[in-house]
Amino acid sequence: MYNFLLGSLTLKEERGIFMTKITDRLKRQDVPAEQTWDITDLFADNEAWEHELESIQNDAQQVVSFATKLHTNGETLYEALKTLEQFQQRMIHLATYATLQISTDGTNSEHQGRMAQVSAVLAKIGAKLSFFESELLEIPKITLDQFFNDVPDLHVYQKMLNDIMKKKPYILAPNVEKTLAALGETLNAPYMIYERSKASDMNFRSIQDADGNELPMSEVLYENKYELTADTIVRRNAYDSFITTLDQYKNTNAATYATAVTKEVTMARLRGYDSVISMLLQPQDVTKEMYENQLDIIQKELAPHMRRLAKLKQADYELDELLFCDLKAPLDPSYAPDLTYDEAQKLILEALDVLGPEYSKMMNQAFQDRWIDYSDNIGKQSGAFCTTPYGAHPYILTSWTNMMPGAFTLAHELGHAGHFYLAGEHQHLVNTSTSTYFVEAPSTLNELLLGDYLIKNTDNPRLKRWVINQLLDTYYHNFVTHLLEGEFQRRVYNLAESGEALTADVFCTQKKETIANFWGDAAVIDDGAGLTWMRQPHYYMGLYPYTYSAGLTIATAVAERIKSDGEPAVKQWLDVLKTGGSISPLALSQKAGVDMSKPDAIRTAVAYVGSLVDQLEASYE
Repeated sequence: MYNFLLGSLTLKEERGIFMTKITDRLKRQDVPAEQTWDITDLFADNEAWEHELESIQNDAQQVVSFATKLHTNGETLYEALKTLEQFQQRMIHLATYATLQISTDGTNSEHQGRMAQVSAVLAKIGAKLSFFESELLEIPKITLDQFFNDVPDLHVYQKMLNDIMKKKPYILAPNVEKTLAALGETLNAPYMIYERSKASDMNFRSIQDADGNELPMSEVLYENKYELTADTIVRRNAYDSFITTLDQYKNTNAATYATAVTKEVTMARLRGYDSVISMLLQPQDVTKEMYENQLDIIQKELAPHMRRLAKLKQADYELDELLFCDLKAPLDPSYAPDLTYDEAQKLILEALDVLGPEYSKMMNQAFQDRWIDYSDNIGKQSGAFCTTPYGAHPYILTSWTNMMPGAFTLAHELGHAGHFYLAGEHQHLVNTSTSTYFVEAPSTLNELLLGDYLIKNTDNPRLKRWVINQLLDTYYHNFVTHLLEGEFQRRVYNLAESGEALTADVFCTQKKETIANFWGDAAVIDDGAGLTWMRQPHYYMGLYPYTYSAGLTIATAVAERIKSDGEPAVKQWLDVLKTGGSISPLALSQKAGVDMSKPDAIRTAVAYVGSLVDQLEASYE
């Protein structure tokens, strides 16, 4: 999520991908360099990072020197904002370097220490610079308008200033805001505790296959292989091991998550918002109607299509009953196309060539200049993400497993990278980060383009069926997994605001009910499903989960426009990417030719999912 002082955006995905076989995982120091990202593009070495960490604490005074002066005149305000922006870029690079290290090896104590160091320093600097926003809020609108007339260059910061001014009714006294900024590290501790526990403390018992062979088990193996395997015995045994460990940590994790929710609810009340949902939607620049449209329409209208898909899987596997842990089992399980990393690179570049030479050049850079860390090593964070430090190139984390689903994950993350690389080239730092409501559109569009390319360029009916199923996995990921997380969040916030005690049992009950309401009688939803609220870090990121569905809704419409209109639609889309966050997410979607203020695009996307299920059913008939 975007932060006023840090000005950065890290997009985390929890996207499972197949592994060809289970191997002993390498230690990080044994991974070949070509499989890792090049963090020397940020800092030459750890010593250079430590020197910058020390320097930035002294240089904070350059920004602090503008305290009490922001209202003086337009020129002073402009210089202050420019100084802050330059300082932000340095903070982003410091934080990104530490984050990249710990995400590739969370067991390394030096990485843990570096992360703790930068968190403490940035919290300290944040307290010093907390005056900035509070002083901006004290400038009368008529005065600010005059500043814009006097200093035309100040218009670069107009959207940022407008967004800050929207907070004016909800700002507390300056000394209170300063105190809250000083407590930033403590107030954000629940997320750090959750991640540390998940990466370093959870141990899972090994499992057995049908022949009694023992298989290693970990959270990464479950997320990336076992949940998605066609072997029903292994899949169900892995699920039992997975939820057994989750159950052991549920009370600690519940206390951690409840603390985060209580903090948000308390802050919403202190600041005078009518609800915590309203507070969390404000930085997204999204109306409550747009938020509720995504949750309500998709849950109601998509469920029948996904239940048909579940019944298709049950028949394909000849199961007496489909369990919750079977829902992600692949259709046509005997067909699992292999794909090396080099083959995936070629395939992705060919598929995205439709977006033109400028975009293709970027994608080539990502592969050639080591933007991507694709090793699978001990201590590496599961899932995939893209982080986009302004003034440097993006960084993508994934774990390559020599199977074709990994190409879709990689294309997705490259969508984020291309978006923010273009935005960074055409916008100031303050105007690069896009609302999370829109941010998944460029990434999921790449997945849809990859799927369309594969379907058009093969005569293999099984591969076409596989691709359709893969596209359905994308919609499952965004329209089911993350959307139901969003529904779970809505329930939790409503309970918290009504005074309900948030315990592990409450979380498990709400999660299970959310899942069961969607799937109906298409699958058996056991109590273990209720524990799966512990799987995702998104609950610590505000109202992030539901936005996946918004992004894919936009992407679905844009993909159809590119197929029907060709180059004009591509040019329009690239212009949208270059616009960054300089306009609202609604305006961005409208600029792309999609009006998200109305439910039409959501219903169109749901209908498209239904058509994919139709094609699958027909292929089996």
